[in-house]
Amino acid sequence: QAQLVESGGGLVQAGGSLRLSCAAPRNIFSVFSPSDMAWYRQPPGKERELVASITGSRSTHYADSVKGRFTISRDNSRKMAYLQMNSLNPEDTAVYYCKQVRQTGATYWGQGPQVTVSS
Repeated sequence: QAQLVESGGGLVQAGGSLRLSCAAPRNIFSVFSPSDMAWYRQPPGKERELVASITGSRSTHYADSVKGRFTISRDNSRKMAYLQMNSLNPEDTAVYYCKQVRQTGATYWGQGPQVTVSS
């Protein structure tokens, strides 16, 4: 079983919303809760880029391109991280990856669901 399992990608029209979920089924609470979680994306033909991150203490950071539109959150009791994406536009089309960095420094990536925004 994978360390991180993502869901929620798909096709949406411009102006629409999607929520991505990232589950860490193999984590125990004491491992997940202090870990840093982040979402990255890789648009077609471009480099992977940071979209948003949330630390174990729930401090958040957003890329300028998504500020005010995307919200990252986490539910430690469920060992889940989320990315709520609103007001989507075609430039948000990408493969989205969940990333976890544990206190030990161990780093894990999700499989990357596709998000496609049509104009």
